Amino acid sequence: MALILSIETATTNCSVALSRHGNTIALKEDSRNGYSHAEKLHVFIDDVLKEANIDKNKLDAIGISKGPGSYTGLRIGVSAAKGLAFALDKPLISVPTLDALALQVTCNNGVIIAMLDARRMEVYSAVYDSSYNQIRDTQAQILDETSFADYLEKDKVYFIGNGVEKTREIINHPNAVFIEDKLPSANEMSGLAYDKYKISDTEDVAYFEPYYLKDFVAIKPKS
Repeated sequence: MALILSIETATTNCSVALSRHGNTIALKEDSRNGYSHAEKLHVFIDDVLKEANIDKNKLDAIGISKGPGSYTGLRIGVSAAKGLAFALDKPLISVPTLDALALQVTCNNGVIIAMLDARRMEVYSAVYDSSYNQIRDTQAQILDETSFADYLEKDKVYFIGNGVEKTREIINHPNAVFIEDKLPSANEMSGLAYDKYKISDTEDVAYFEPYYLKDFVAIKPKS
């Protein structure tokens, strides 16, 4: 029996899932109140363990959403995951944030573009086929009218994530399908983390860092 606790904090969604053999058995998340991860994450961890009546020492691994995403959100999630993995002496498994986000789309053909909002007209995105195989690597890109044109001319393109709102303002194409109000969730991490657990694809707890994709840039407050 493989019990994995997965943590997702790459966006405003503070999300924790407990899974058994890759199937989520308890989920707690909240995306309504901005970045409340520092206050809620450890409460949510306790909640899912209590709901499933599982002692944390019985966990087999800790899963963490590795990014890209919010610098602060990722730091909070990774710090919590590393702390648990170290304290419990359990392996740490990282899951690419956009891989899990793409799993929220169900389609028989076309491509899936999972995207997270970055600054101004920029997004972090990755492209997947309808079987969730990644067919273009994760990139930080500035959006314009020609973005993703190669995919749009060939088939349906399903856009998902909090980068959708700014994308639909720029891209007007009959093959574009915009799936709104979706954020990465620990729920979709369950199967991905379990797949890695089965092949012992784990991280070095001491040295693991989030995948920021870009360097953090502090924005000065307006006077």
